[in-house]
Amino acid sequence: MKKIVLAVFLMFVSVCAVFGGVFFANNQSGQTVSASAEVLNAATADTKQVQTLLKKWGYYKGSVDGINGPKTIAAVKAFQKKYGLTQDGIVGPLTAAKMGLSVGGSSSSNYNSGDRYMLAKVIYAEARGESYTGQVAIGAVVLNRVRDSRFPNTVSGVIYQPWAFTAVNDGQINLEPNSTAYQAADDALNGWDPTYGSVYYYNPRTATSKWIRSTKYVTTIGNHIFAV
Repeated sequence: MKKIVLAVFLMFVSVCAVFGGVFFANNQSGQTVSASAEVLNAATADTKQVQTLLKKWGYYKGSVDGINGPKTIAAVKAFQKKYGLTQDGIVGPLTAAKMGLSVGGSSSSNYNSGDRYMLAKVIYAEARGESYTGQVAIGAVVLNRVRDSRFPNTVSGVIYQPWAFTAVNDGQINLEPNSTAYQAADDALNGWDPTYGSVYYYNPRTATSKWIRSTKYVTTIGNHIFAV
């Protein structure tokens, strides 16, 4: 009798584990299921970034609230359909790359003190008159380029790529950065990206390149438009 009861109990535990796994998987993929509010409604910066981009590009009509609900998932699927990606509503590596986002963000452990110094220099040279967020944004663009296969894969390589930054061409890159530039570099290295994955930026009042104006708008911070 005891063996029968034990067997039934173990079977019950196994069934619960299987259905529990399915419940979690459904929540992870964004499907609406009962009792999933806490999982589905957890506001995250990543979801807000995705919503912001999709809203600017016309795929998403809802609020930028960080809720990975049906509207957000439908917008992701519409974006994936447009670019020939698997329409699963999940922003995985391929979808994120197409959006100009980096899955997992930056990590300061991937960079050395020389990278930090160069990042602070380009931030100071290009954006010392901007707000603090605007300064972090310049650092984020450099790091986004490092991760993008279209650009050099080192901080110094990105900064010194021919005609990439005005500050290199006019010599301002040789100025010594201040403490604010270092702090902004640290925030960018630690993953803060107020540009939502942008790899380009320009001042619309002074930019003379017609090509740069053809890039896809993401956001405006201070005097700069950021784009992908």
